[in-house]
Amino acid sequence: MMPVRTPDRIAFEACPLCASTAMVHRVRADCSRHPAYKAELSPTMNWMACTDCGHVFTDGYFTPAALELVFASTHAHQEVGFDLERQRLVSAKMVEKVLPYANAGAWLDVGFGNGALLFTAEEYGFTPVGLDLRKGNVEAIRGVGVEAHCVDVAELVQSERFSVASMADVLEHMPYPVEGLKAVHQLLAPGGVLLLSMPNMDGILWKVLGDGELNPYWAELEHYHNFGRRRLFSLLQDTGFEPVRFGVSERYRVSMEVIARKRG
Repeated sequence: MMPVRTPDRIAFEACPLCASTAMVHRVRADCSRHPAYKAELSPTMNWMACTDCGHVFTDGYFTPAALELVFASTHAHQEVGFDLERQRLVSAKMVEKVLPYANAGAWLDVGFGNGALLFTAEEYGFTPVGLDLRKGNVEAIRGVGVEAHCVDVAELVQSERFSVASMADVLEHMPYPVEGLKAVHQLLAPGGVLLLSMPNMDGILWKVLGDGELNPYWAELEHYHNFGRRRLFSLLQDTGFEPVRFGVSERYRVSMEVIARKRG
């Protein structure tokens, strides 16, 4: 039996990646203990699985009103400058993985959060540009001289400007990741590089944590998707990218990092 849909979400009537309507319920989770949870939101998250492409996603994405409630507060680790010295070391490892594929030019960070990746990329000689939907973060990073925009990536009109784009734990927050990746593809220069990080459903740790409360990502209020390495690689290829490097991410638990190059 399909779960009851909650009123604070717009339902996915089909798989948001492949558009198949062949979906089954996978997991029900309690998100009421999440730091961004508000009493006006449903405490339940329903996760679906596409039986055609295997993608796992929530049964819907937040309405504008619900999203405003979620964005009303910013987690400490998402504030510009948070734990900057330690985050600089984590970010440096990410930048150094990119260097064999791109070592100069403008670097766009989509959903820049605490700004550490942009600050560190600038140390390596890149020109930093940030996107974030939290107005306070955009104002804060502009205050230290970094170009930043408070718009969705699909609304940024700067065709082929960037040699690197990063989406560090961002793609799983987008209702329709295909649209997000296609927008980034347009923003990257020919041969440009995309850096992604996110939880990895295909990893052994995910299998150990399973479908219960031990796995923190089923109750991650701001996530709409759970990717595995295989499905992510397929999606990248479908949207004009060629994966060139896979690694383990140090940003969050059970996560992966992927570098892909723009085709065409």
